[in-house]
Amino acid sequence: MKLSKSEEQLMQYIWKQGKAFMNELLEMYPDPKPANTTVATLLKRMKDKGYIDYEQLGRSRQYYPLVKKSDYFSRHINGIIRKYFDNSPSSFASFFTKETDLSEDELKELQEIVQQELKKRKS
Repeated sequence: MKLSKSEEQLMQYIWKQGKAFMNELLEMYPDPKPANTTVATLLKRMKDKGYIDYEQLGRSRQYYPLVKKSDYFSRHINGIIRKYFDNSPSSFASFFTKETDLSEDELKELQEIVQQELKKRKS
């Protein structure tokens, strides 16, 4: 199951903290902050979807991610590639390099990343 935008925002805070109590998560929101009940509902939905869990510490719950950020992002990007680029990673890469405002240095950095990955695969 996919996260909603508000769940994804909260998930970003949980990934950033690693483990966090609800009051710590609330502090991370910009003003105006959402109501405690709103965040509690989001946390319950995210737990039901299998993205987070919690450890009961006294009367408080410390939440932690069950899904790594890189795994979530990878699934999300692969879905975009399937849906919008006919399942062609090279079409996505072409679009990304042409349609984003990358500097020459950033393009060279991407080139180096690709070269390093090719070397790893040859080994």
